[in-house]
Amino acid sequence: MPFDALLGNYLAVFLATIVGFGLIATALIAARLLAPFSKEENKRTSYECGMTPIGSTRAQFSFRYYIFAILFIIFDVEAVFLFPWAVTLVDASKTAFWEMIVFIGVLGAGLAYAWKKGVLQWNRE
Repeated sequence: MPFDALLGNYLAVFLATIVGFGLIATALIAARLLAPFSKEENKRTSYECGMTPIGSTRAQFSFRYYIFAILFIIFDVEAVFLFPWAVTLVDASKTAFWEMIVFIGVLGAGLAYAWKKGVLQWNRE
């Protein structure tokens, strides 16, 4: 493939990147110039309306929320891979069938491990 043809293929990507960065820069500059800003000290406090916060306004979350989020992402990704496989199962080869069985088995083993460790038990702390 000649260099000119290769450059032509990437010209659209390069132009889209330039336009994208230009739009982002324009939005940031416009927000800085046009948005109202207040110099009052009370605007920087948490919950600027209502009662004045007492103590720290930072709330700590249990690590279980993050474990649930990670497990959700893992099994959501499994569904993303499983759906196209199921749609094309009739036309797929035996190799594709067994590869998906191994994939589901690995995810099932991960689920069993999480279940055994008690990660799926929701205990309020």
